[in-house]
Amino acid sequence: MTHDRPVPTEMYRTGLGSAWHGDALDLLEDVQSSSVQLILTSPPFALQRKKSYGNQLHAEYVEWFKPFAGEFMRVLRDDGSLVIDIGGTWNKGLPTRSMYHFDLVLMLTRELGFHLAEEFYWYNKAKLPTPAAWVTIKRIRVKDAVNPVWWLGKTAWPDADNRRVLRKYSPAQRKLLDRGSYNAGRRPSGHVISAKGFQTDHGGAIPPNLIEVANTRSFDPYQKYCRQMGFTPHDARFPREVPEFFVKFLSKPGDLVLEPFAGSNMVGAVAQELGRRWRSFELNWDFAEGSMGRFLAVEDLDPLEGPQPKQET
Repeated sequence: MTHDRPVPTEMYRTGLGSAWHGDALDLLEDVQSSSVQLILTSPPFALQRKKSYGNQLHAEYVEWFKPFAGEFMRVLRDDGSLVIDIGGTWNKGLPTRSMYHFDLVLMLTRELGFHLAEEFYWYNKAKLPTPAAWVTIKRIRVKDAVNPVWWLGKTAWPDADNRRVLRKYSPAQRKLLDRGSYNAGRRPSGHVISAKGFQTDHGGAIPPNLIEVANTRSFDPYQKYCRQMGFTPHDARFPREVPEFFVKFLSKPGDLVLEPFAGSNMVGAVAQELGRRWRSFELNWDFAEGSMGRFLAVEDLDPLEGPQPKQET
């Protein structure tokens, strides 16, 4: 541990998990090998503008991420998954895109041996039309409204079950199932559709790899708690639906879920609600303190090191 990295400190815990302040590289050293079912994270993105959560430059991003990824490989179970929400960025001064998030997945697969199980995209239709220079002034680009989400496995066979994340049938599909008839046969695409497969009620529809969630919540119990205590809310918070999908899809009750760049610790909160064990790591003390606001309703919450209200100066 270098002198400029904080001493790892447990901030709070519940019967299922614990939240820690410190550098994830230090904290990962104490995680047992082959013990984690799911690492679900939204690390600092490589953006042109510096954010309060300490994002990295895109030219240096892959080398910065590599030591964490090596530890991820070590702590994951053989049937475990690594899910990375990783927003894209633009090249400085140009209407062209950085390749850093593709470089990242290439490093993870070609150098470290992860397997790309499937790529997902989180579509946030409420995103602002940025960068303004290209989208609203020169009008030569459209707004960037999706984040790639890389789902990788330690092996080619991570545990997953899409029956855990089935969607409600559309009214049209529900009507077909209730009527008991389906227009089977060959489609223009060449696919042959059997009546048997599409007339069986499986309890819901299989979701696509596009997750549509508008990240528009401007006030919730977490933000209320931060304001009451004088903490700065994290400015790039996960909407609940994104981690909820992956926790359900890629883990079972009792499994261990890890978030190494926790921010406001939405992943830990979702894991807690779904009966998974969890551990979260956060480098920023203010964010680590404020994240306890997501757990105030948990009966066995133990505050440990804090948080304490900030004093006026």
